[in-house]
Amino acid sequence: MTTVGKRGASSPRELTRMGDRLSFIYLERCTLHREDNAITAEDADGITHIPSATIGTLLLGPGTRVTHQAMSVLGDSGAGVVWVGEQGVRFYSGGRSLNRSSALVEAQATAWANRRTRLDVARAMYRMRFPGEDPSGLTRHELLGREGRRVKERYRYEAERVGLTWNGRHYVPGDFDSGDTANQAVTAAAQCMYGIAQTTVAALGCAPGLGFIHSGHELAFVLDIADLYKTEIAIPVAFEVAAESPDDVGSRTRRAIRDRVNEVGLLRRCVNDIKRLLLPDEAAGDPTGDDTDHVTLQSDHGMNVESGRNYAEDVYW
Repeated sequence: MTTVGKRGASSPRELTRMGDRLSFIYLERCTLHREDNAITAEDADGITHIPSATIGTLLLGPGTRVTHQAMSVLGDSGAGVVWVGEQGVRFYSGGRSLNRSSALVEAQATAWANRRTRLDVARAMYRMRFPGEDPSGLTRHELLGREGRRVKERYRYEAERVGLTWNGRHYVPGDFDSGDTANQAVTAAAQCMYGIAQTTVAALGCAPGLGFIHSGHELAFVLDIADLYKTEIAIPVAFEVAAESPDDVGSRTRRAIRDRVNEVGLLRRCVNDIKRLLLPDEAAGDPTGDDTDHVTLQSDHGMNVESGRNYAEDVYW
């Protein structure tokens, strides 16, 4: 009799193409089991079957429990698993990435290792944040100065739009209550955006510490990605929440960000934006990564050669 523990792992050819998978599936307040090669999500309303090979990354929200057998089939099918807050607005922990290829992280490391290409990516990030502006030729310090002005302008604009008095950004690390209502909302919104960015970076297998704008922190690249959506999503939502009431502003902001993120499909957009930044020539293809195991060996002159063979006969002593 065949048991779960004796089943062989799926080969790359048996796995569903990553481009045909659902990029992210979010579940909360349910128990995950395994039934054959499907994941079952059981809650008060019944049982939902999800073929494991159709999952890119499974986001486990509040109230979820998962069995060992469920994790076994997810690993066998090449799916990633990330533990998050509601609708992915906070990152708690993550397993393997959904990518079977190292193309993204290699591209990230290559671009980061060269000062010129590192600046090129930083400029591309600025273009994403502020469409219509051309940062070509700007130094890093000029980019920082222009970004700072744009963010200040956005704060003032949103405060005026919702009818709040804005006396500038004030945040004391570790002391959430030190700021006024608007500042507390902005802080809560920023924390949510960091969670969303970290979830995506982990799912794609990128190096969180190799940032192109931020530096010196284990999550430098996460901070870079989170800032892409600061003026478009985080700041407007924060001021809208602050204008409604000063009560319970932190949790209300997190719920509002959760709803806006779900509404605009931000997780999927993050995947596309990261690939566009790191692999611009392939951005029109599958945004979730390669779907096959393609292991090569590094040779001379930057070339890769086929793995799985012995090259002793090619070496002349």
